[in-house]
Amino acid sequence: MNLQSLIQARMEINGPVRVGLIGAGKFGSMFLNQVPTTNGLEVTAIADLSIERAETACKNVAWSDEQISATSFMEDASQLCARDDVDVVIEATGNPAAGIKHALAAFEQGKHIIMVNVEADVLAGPALAKRAKSAGVVYSMAYGDQPALVAEMVDWARSAGFKITAAGKGTKYLPEYHHVTPDNVWPHYGLSGDEAKAANMNPQMFNSFLDGTKSAIEMAAIANACDLSVPDNGLKFPPCGVDDLANILRPAAAGGILQRPGLVEVVSSIERDGRPVFRDLRWGVYVVFEAPNDYAASCFKQYGLSTDTSGRYASMYKPFHLIGLELGISVLNAALRGEPTGVSKAFRGDAVAIAKQDLVKGARLDGEGGYTVWGKACPAQKSVDMGALPIGLAHEVLLNKNIKAGDVITFADVDIDETSLAVKIRREAETMV
Repeated sequence: MNLQSLIQARMEINGPVRVGLIGAGKFGSMFLNQVPTTNGLEVTAIADLSIERAETACKNVAWSDEQISATSFMEDASQLCARDDVDVVIEATGNPAAGIKHALAAFEQGKHIIMVNVEADVLAGPALAKRAKSAGVVYSMAYGDQPALVAEMVDWARSAGFKITAAGKGTKYLPEYHHVTPDNVWPHYGLSGDEAKAANMNPQMFNSFLDGTKSAIEMAAIANACDLSVPDNGLKFPPCGVDDLANILRPAAAGGILQRPGLVEVVSSIERDGRPVFRDLRWGVYVVFEAPNDYAASCFKQYGLSTDTSGRYASMYKPFHLIGLELGISVLNAALRGEPTGVSKAFRGDAVAIAKQDLVKGARLDGEGGYTVWGKACPAQKSVDMGALPIGLAHEVLLNKNIKAGDVITFADVDIDETSLAVKIRREAETMV
């Protein structure tokens, strides 16, 4: 709660925190929008595969011509990491292999890194965090995105002496969404193909939010950062509004749906028949926690907490998250406090590739949000034991056998390059289960 005073002290001695941004997409653009109004932050360099696109992103968020001209634009992210005028690197490409490469480059140059790229974090986050610690730099989740916000709430609850029962987020979900492809995604968002194209919306990216993949990735990230577990058979996505969080997300022995306490879970904003959930949490995050004794439970009631029918389980939630508009919190925490806003501590959760349809030998997988696979949350131990292919590596690889719809795809089912950097770091993470 004292970032502003830390910023002021920094400004008086060393000037603003200098940031290098890799990837000027939606998340990056939202961060860029806040830079001119955030005291103590300065973006000195932006790396993107298209310099023109990066410059356009700055213009779209109303950067002045002077600010744009004072910023260095480049295509080579490794060059950005090596710059003397960069204190903190933001990795916002969304490409897991690229994210791992850029993180290692930042570590080598002694730079803190904010990993917006949750796909890379879930693929190999524990190994990257271990390497960052060895390099003496901060490796951090991105504040504003759900995993970091949930990690903050879990830390709050535990620091106040409560045991976490469940933690997660809300989303729009129906079981049939697992089979949606980029060809039929837009009606689920209330858009036509032409409207989406005019808005420059990427159908595969938006489909990853709908088909369950992004939820699996984010819940695995939360499990790894918060020492929580992924449900044995994957997320259940129960329909649930904010008033029912503590009733539904409590252990089965207490009347809820959880196999045991300490799980991540996603709640749906629509009932299975398509009706909207009352007071849904589609854009928000939550924690459910248990009173340690009768006295605490009585305090829950006295102070109006939303509890289950027993009064023992209570919930806290945040109804919205602001994505890149909040990202500066992570940057400032890394630079001024030397602390992450959430970081993978252990390999507890994974997101594995599931066939969307019957696939034939020789088929090329197209990764997150595509036509061939979707990502399912899975306990990391189970994933490693079965040799499951993580969704972060299920892109541009060929099947060497036929796969039935709904089956988990394994490393043995594809031709994988074990010499690639992404696979090598993933293998490091697997030893940390």
